[in-house]
Amino acid sequence: MTQARLETATIAGGCFWCVEAVFERLRGVERVVSGYTGGKGPASYREVCSGRTGHAEAIQVTYDANELSYRDVLEMFFAFHDPTTMDRQGSDVGTQYRSAIFFASPEQERTAREVIAALTEQHVFPAPIVTEVTPLTTFYAAEDYHQGYYRQNPEQPYCRVVIAPKVAKLRAKFGARLREEPAGR
Repeated sequence: MTQARLETATIAGGCFWCVEAVFERLRGVERVVSGYTGGKGPASYREVCSGRTGHAEAIQVTYDANELSYRDVLEMFFAFHDPTTMDRQGSDVGTQYRSAIFFASPEQERTAREVIAALTEQHVFPAPIVTEVTPLTTFYAAEDYHQGYYRQNPEQPYCRVVIAPKVAKLRAKFGARLREEPAGR
């Protein structure tokens, strides 16, 4: 058996509950942590929601690079949020809901820019991609009750209306990439 080659991607695509629910179901993903990055200093959910911290709601995805590449992670990221709306995903509005890729190396930056260029060239989206590509600074894990939120609260109204359709799309379009059980924290 091949030893896992763990790598980490940090991405923001609106509400972290939504993006987390998709990624924790992918084969090759070892861990998903919801949190905050891209702003100033440690912050609480309430402070980030105020829009005054500059942080985005983001996730850190730890994955086995033997099963998923960074490019695979980014392609899934773009399949499950709208990268053409500035500081907004659906009814979630504010800088904390921006589309962003926080790179940790020159290779990650290059890959992010290549993926965006390819999606643009292929006219995958009806409007220009506004996803921010920026260096990763400190990532702050969100409060415990945010971790695995959809898995723990599938009947909560936001989960049923906003997240459940994303999970259904994942099952329908990317079933071959699914693991049997969602990855833990």
